[in-house]
Amino acid sequence: MFAAAFQQSVETALDGLRFRVLGNTLGDYLLALLLFFASLAAIQTFKSVFLKRLQAHAAKTASKTDDMVIGLVRKTLFPVLYAGALYLAANQLALNAATDKLLTAFAVIVLTVQVTRLVLAVIIYFIERNWFRKETQKGGTPVSRSVLTLVRVVFWGLGLVFILDNLGFNISAVVAGLGIGGVAVALAAQTILGDLFNYFVIFFDKPFEEGDFVVFDDCMGIIENIGIKSTRIRSLGGEQIVISNSSLTASRIRNYKRMAERRVLFKVGVTYETSIEKLRKIPALVREIIQGLPNTRFDRAHFRDFGDFSLNFEVVYYFRSPDYNQYMDTQEAINLSLKEAFEKEGIEFAYPTSVEYQKPLTGPVQPQPSSERS
Repeated sequence: MFAAAFQQSVETALDGLRFRVLGNTLGDYLLALLLFFASLAAIQTFKSVFLKRLQAHAAKTASKTDDMVIGLVRKTLFPVLYAGALYLAANQLALNAATDKLLTAFAVIVLTVQVTRLVLAVIIYFIERNWFRKETQKGGTPVSRSVLTLVRVVFWGLGLVFILDNLGFNISAVVAGLGIGGVAVALAAQTILGDLFNYFVIFFDKPFEEGDFVVFDDCMGIIENIGIKSTRIRSLGGEQIVISNSSLTASRIRNYKRMAERRVLFKVGVTYETSIEKLRKIPALVREIIQGLPNTRFDRAHFRDFGDFSLNFEVVYYFRSPDYNQYMDTQEAINLSLKEAFEKEGIEFAYPTSVEYQKPLTGPVQPQPSSERS
């Protein structure tokens, strides 16, 4: 009698499991639910074991790459696994066309978003580590972080196209329409596209960087910011100069920050009354003064020519720094030392003068006859 009651209860339970709701039995729902929770348990076990070992390894090496990998696993891998567990459990059920399409769209969107995030994180990490860090170590600054924004736009755009294509949209027609419209937009925005292209020319070729002192056309100043369309320069007068990238790259640019040495040429003129002995001393005096100053390399000093009112010496030396203020301080020190040395030697600097020579009269002046008519 007990066995019969047990068998009857089992049959009742099985009949209950065979009860259908929205095209699926309660047993199907129970199986899907068990599969979902089993998948979650497996994911949590994998998460605890894998992440703990990965974190222990990262703690030993203290590497930023390991920290990046741990962050990517948490942000991208496990969300995909959770979504996969839900998708696997739902696939055990008989779903209508609309629900099945919605579930497929959910899986495609989650997978595309997470893969895009993963690829972007890896690319940006290596750009910042291997590209921007090298620029910083060289003493310069990156041209602009705008390139990272462009990378993000490109990859998220590709991800969006992939999602739309898998959701059944006619991407070919959209791309063709964009191609025709793109031609019209390109014709109407040639200047903007030219500035964008020249931004990449500046970024990759690096004729100058932020912080460099440049001279172009009739303008000079320090590069403050290099944007996608224009570059901003702080002039010596204090105002900001905004110039398009196309105009800037088309100009002849002098980058003084990258100048290893500054060649300096100046002239000194002394009076014609200076004796030959003192003239021979002047090159040695100039050499001694220049060699005694820091960051200088003496090249030459010569008695060059006879001027209209002076005997001219030409001096050339090199200043080993691109800093203009330091160069002017050095030139001032040279001028003061030359003045002091010339005063000690009794050498006079020349300046524009004129001398009149009058020939003395050798005899009495004879009166000139005058004629008058009446």
